Amino acid sequence: MSDPRDVIVDKERDSVIICDNSNRRVVQWPRQNGTSGETIISNIDCLGLTMDENGSLYVVDFEKAEVRRYQRGEYQGTVVAGGNGEGNRLDQLFRPTYVFVDRDHSMYVSDYGNHRVMKWREGAEVGIIAAGGQGEGNGLTQVWNPRGVIVDQLGTVYVADCGNARIMRWLKGATQGSVMVGCKR
Repeated sequence: MSDPRDVIVDKERDSVIICDNSNRRVVQWPRQNGTSGETIISNIDCLGLTMDENGSLYVVDFEKAEVRRYQRGEYQGTVVAGGNGEGNRLDQLFRPTYVFVDRDHSMYVSDYGNHRVMKWREGAEVGIIAAGGQGEGNGLTQVWNPRGVIVDQLGTVYVADCGNARIMRWLKGATQGSVMVGCKR
């Protein structure tokens, strides 16, 4: 293990899945008495991952500026966000970091380099801006180098706004967020 970046629990397989960033892989380890892990995805610059209720694994590839979905037993995965080179168009990401998938299979991606959180509906070829997207800064319409992202059952987006040392809350459909915790510069 070298520079692990994220970890999730796979309840069905009673294991943990880890982004082993510097070794460019995703590994799976048994939760109980695990002495060794199994590489399940190779050649990936993984930063964040999540799993939906069907057991599909979503992995952020920082360098390829994309998110791939891996269904159980699949090794290549399918690009479900980005994958069109680095950039700021709605079909691109720039240094994506973390991902969250809601019950409707909409995916939320922290688009670190574009200072925004993107929402990609299942099957969509382009995303929509769910938070930020107004450049780096500390205004209520901005996030600066977002990292962690999670969405509640009401569609409220919570963002770890790393550059501003705060947690932002964006109500569903809102054009600006509010500072929930941290610096109110």
